[in-house]
Amino acid sequence: MTDPQAALAGRGVVYFGNDWHAENRTSSHHVASRLARAMPVLYVSSPGMRAPQASGRDLRRALRKLTAALRPPTRIEGQLWHCTIPQLPFRRIPGVDAFNRWFGGWAVRRALKAAGIDRRIAWFVVPHPGFLAGRLGEDLCVYYCIDDYAAHPGVDSTRIAACDLALTRAADIVFVAPPALVAAKTAQNPHTVFSPHGVDVDLFGRAADPATPVAEAARGLPHPVIGYFGSIHEWIDLELIEWLARQRPAWTFLLVGHAAVDVARLAALPNVRLAGAQPYATLPQWAKAFDAAIIPYRLNRQVANANPLKLREYLATGKPVVSVRNPEIEKFADVVRLADDRGGFLAALDAAIGAGPEAGAAERRAAVADQTWDRRVEAVLAEVAGTLAARVPPSSR
Repeated sequence: MTDPQAALAGRGVVYFGNDWHAENRTSSHHVASRLARAMPVLYVSSPGMRAPQASGRDLRRALRKLTAALRPPTRIEGQLWHCTIPQLPFRRIPGVDAFNRWFGGWAVRRALKAAGIDRRIAWFVVPHPGFLAGRLGEDLCVYYCIDDYAAHPGVDSTRIAACDLALTRAADIVFVAPPALVAAKTAQNPHTVFSPHGVDVDLFGRAADPATPVAEAARGLPHPVIGYFGSIHEWIDLELIEWLARQRPAWTFLLVGHAAVDVARLAALPNVRLAGAQPYATLPQWAKAFDAAIIPYRLNRQVANANPLKLREYLATGKPVVSVRNPEIEKFADVVRLADDRGGFLAALDAAIGAGPEAGAAERRAAVADQTWDRRVEAVLAEVAGTLAARVPPSSR
């Protein structure tokens, strides 16, 4: 019997993901960097799903992407290359969609040639570049669905839902991270595989290492410290955090991450600290200051279908976790305190603080010890290799 791994030999991946330079690291980045250990990967920073706003940040980002698109691909490290394909946002103007399709295809083919990737697998982590599926001469098309994209705030939900459906049907194999989406995806494409998120156990485990220093800006904060790391977007319940901070004025609420929404009301509270975006590798130093970590999501469609990375990252630090509910989070109910309303959230925090950060720490770390990104990607690659081995004639391998 042919070894399925032989099917991957001589191939590379053209990988359509989130902005490589985004403030936070997502599963898109974790998976791509590990794929590149096995084969050449061209990471394509795809245009955002929402239309750019007239803000200085969005304008700078659009200019950076346009400039980057005119340059050849750059090597990030080892076998991992990067390029950008900007898309004109004015889609309602006649001809813009046609130009985006032509320019996107041309830019990716040029980058693939420069990166030396001749035989390839097309790998989509976001749905809107899916118009390129089947148009890049790929041997296999993978859709790695990590979210309910049409439920994201600020996007054209009808358009994104259509892109998502078309790519799901076009893909040779679909991996789905949120458990709530598996049934729907399987109905749309029988070659669907549940693939939950992983975690960098070694990195976040450093929060429990006595040798790891607390982040300088978090030193000396009044304890207990209630911590959060991750982007602060529309799906974060700022009103809940404000209410909690007002109920416990002696506690410190430390929020680490880029704020994409107005946080003025939180910033005005004396016991709230907004640390802003921080390098991913330093997150364990911030987590070391936490007495408890929170997942304060709004209960909307996006959150109901989410598979939050930070859940596993928090657990890998060993810190107590208090969270709202969703299907994926409830799988960890034995090591996470779940809340159904404001009062329940506060009561859960009181219980976590009362027990102390070390109570149950070993159990929390053990709950994710075998869920590393390395294992997740190894399993995904085995599925991909098996699919290729089953469909590609031996003479073509």
